[in-house]
Amino acid sequence: MDFLTVKVNGAVREIEQGTTILSLLAQLGLQGRLVIVELNREILPRDAYASQVLQEADALELVHFVGGGC
Repeated sequence: MDFLTVKVNGAVREIEQGTTILSLLAQLGLQGRLVIVELNREILPRDAYASQVLQEADALELVHFVGGGC
């Protein structure tokens, strides 16, 4: 298996080559509909999560929405 290195919220992470945004979110236990993904300083549309394949040195910022209240 070939691996590549990306940054997720500032932390270096090694992932399999061919990993998509959607599969990375699944590995992290996150649901795509509750996450905003910034890829290399660009907000990525949700409909691109399944097709966007990550590349060496990509930088992601993931913002996960959590419900709740008082």
